[in-house]
Amino acid sequence: MSVAEFEQSGAPVVTETDSERAHRRRWWILAVLAISQLMVILDGTIVNIALPTAQRALHFSNADRQWIVTAYSLAFGSLLLLGGRVSDYIGRKNALIIGLVGFAGASAFGATAQNFTMLVSARTIQGVFGALLAPAVLALLTTTFSDPAERGKAFAVYGAVAGAGGAIGLILGGVLTSYASWRWTLLVNLVFAAICVAGAVPLLARDRGTDHDPLDVQGVLSVTVGLFALVYGFSHVETTSWGDRYTLGSFAVALILLGYFFRRQTTAEYPLLPLRVLGDRNRGGSLLSMLVAGLGMFGMFLFLTYFLQTTLGFSAVRTGVAFLPMIFSLTITAQLSNIVFLPKFGPRPLIPLGMVMASGGLFWLTNLTIHSTYLGGVLAPLIVIGLGVGFVFAPAYNTATLGLESHDAGVGSALVNTTQQIGGSVGTALLNTLAASAASAFLVGKSATALNVKISNVHSYTTAFNDSAWIFLGGALATALILRSGAPQSGQPSEIPAAAH
Repeated sequence: MSVAEFEQSGAPVVTETDSERAHRRRWWILAVLAISQLMVILDGTIVNIALPTAQRALHFSNADRQWIVTAYSLAFGSLLLLGGRVSDYIGRKNALIIGLVGFAGASAFGATAQNFTMLVSARTIQGVFGALLAPAVLALLTTTFSDPAERGKAFAVYGAVAGAGGAIGLILGGVLTSYASWRWTLLVNLVFAAICVAGAVPLLARDRGTDHDPLDVQGVLSVTVGLFALVYGFSHVETTSWGDRYTLGSFAVALILLGYFFRRQTTAEYPLLPLRVLGDRNRGGSLLSMLVAGLGMFGMFLFLTYFLQTTLGFSAVRTGVAFLPMIFSLTITAQLSNIVFLPKFGPRPLIPLGMVMASGGLFWLTNLTIHSTYLGGVLAPLIVIGLGVGFVFAPAYNTATLGLESHDAGVGSALVNTTQQIGGSVGTALLNTLAASAASAFLVGKSATALNVKISNVHSYTTAFNDSAWIFLGGALATALILRSGAPQSGQPSEIPAAAH
């Protein structure tokens, strides 16, 4: 019987509600959101592998090379909170699709770059649209999965993608650079974006946004410029020093503007970041854990990549593949922590335990020497680090967004991404500086032979691993004190159905 015949028969027509449609399509929605998040995360590392090749092709200097990475992180890190607010205002589906299309367009522009200016401009535009895309992804995940059991599974997938995205970027970047072209490290985003847009259009409802309050212009300007100055300062340290006047000036501007921003949020009628979002202890502890994880993980990826390529002589592809055991182990504990342990015990035992495990793996890596091998010196600690980080990322993402009111979901999600991005920027600059100082100190009084230089390089890497391990241990102690005991409570946020009409 057709619908028309059914209606003429006089029988009532039962239509599917938005919430029922969202429930039926939720796992397809998760796939779209996971791929979108993967595109944003891996873009932080996928281009790094291709940089030497791109540098030779476009003839730019070593000093300019750093800006290909920095341009993305500056735009992304400084605009995340604004991106979250825009997502709340225009609707998460709109924000997601605009972010995907804009990110793909910027990637295509960068792939056709004929000089340094075109490439760095493309990376900046990628960061802008990434700052709109990332909060929309996490906000949609938060509002799509409200059932505690299913929420655990969804955030286990999301946490695994977030934790492993950097390593996946290394693998994919190595393969594309070696067997295709450095330009494909950017063009591949068009594939990701096309898949996600094709899924998002039919699956997601076109919501009208949940927060139409006037924009806090003073808050937007102060936090955007303040975060820009903060990320720029740490990026500048990598190529200069902590005492450089531009570095110190950037930190001073960041301190003043971010201090003003938080003061402004206590008095503004329509604050950009309502301080109620920060009021929950579990959310605060989860945000801290994302900051610490960003600090430690970026350093581990960076210096272990150096060790594998410069000391062991691995190719770009082999280096990426070398991180696969970490991805597998991370995925296992991300699933276990969010699905099995978090609903029973809450985040307090899981996140500190994960940080202690990650620190143990990093301390293990400090035993590396120029004679170490991958199987004998790298593989086991890498697995331990993956197991530990899986206990951090998935529960932290889940807990940080749990209980957010629907109109706060975008800015709350942006805050999670911001802390991880700031942690990565700080960690890369800090550990780079400490590693360089360790290498220089090792060579004092020694002749700069090829052997001594090689030993000094490995010493600098193990110094970075040691410092990262202590960062994780400090984070374990802090989160153990901040996080609440017991299973998390959702707080009953008002949900927006995510399925299409």
